[in-house]
Amino acid sequence: MEIKLIDCKTILSRSRIYGVDYAINPYLGCAHGCLYCYARFMLRHLPPSLEWGEFVYVKINAPLVLTRETRKKRKGLVLVSSVTDPYQPVERRYELTRKLLEILARKDFPLTILTKSDLVVRDLDILKKFSNVEVGLTIVTLDENVRRVFEPRAPPIKKRLEALSEVKQAGLKTYAFLGPLLPIFSEKSLEDLFEKFKEVGVDRVIADKLNIKAGNWRYIRKGLEKKYPDLLEEFEKRVFDEVYYLMLKSRILRLAKSYSISVDFCF
Repeated sequence: MEIKLIDCKTILSRSRIYGVDYAINPYLGCAHGCLYCYARFMLRHLPPSLEWGEFVYVKINAPLVLTRETRKKRKGLVLVSSVTDPYQPVERRYELTRKLLEILARKDFPLTILTKSDLVVRDLDILKKFSNVEVGLTIVTLDENVRRVFEPRAPPIKKRLEALSEVKQAGLKTYAFLGPLLPIFSEKSLEDLFEKFKEVGVDRVIADKLNIKAGNWRYIRKGLEKKYPDLLEEFEKRVFDEVYYLMLKSRILRLAKSYSISVDFCF
């Protein structure tokens, strides 16, 4: 893993995600190495020799830049993060996300966090200072074997569920990000997933389909060929079938109603 310190010109970036005003990405690149990640599009700005998942650039001056930007920009909903994981392993050393949260808390920006890491609970002391904050963890399967294929260096599912429970018990709003929905694999776990979401008390679920872009299909295909070759053909058929996703959406709606959990869709 290549770790490099860089300077950024801006850190509080305007977001094109519906309902979100700004995105903060403390790092460029992500060590989790998820096969389905389409943040690979960031590679177009970087040397062609770089491989997504094998480098992390640390925006070391981000706290200084954010301090300046929060003085000038109007308050709005901030997403941490959109094209990286704010709590990936390097955060333990550099604590960039923690420092940025401290700055946002002083201005009380509304905040939503999305991560795959239980490290988020480290910052509960700061998160409790926000008057409007929501913490989400990505969970798309309960099968650790599947997780190891699609999210090879991300924390185990059990730790994520425990983190959601701890954040909820701290009195903060929580959500489970059921995205991307992995054909066959997520589908097989849906009822068990909702049962776990109910158990840890999430306030809502956000679901998204598997978006094929930025070259991620090559990595997904390779992972399937290696670990689940017998499922490759059916997986590919479903991932490009809009009718399939409508069926999945209907099933999720029924489960959400059954477990009394609100659900929002990104597709």
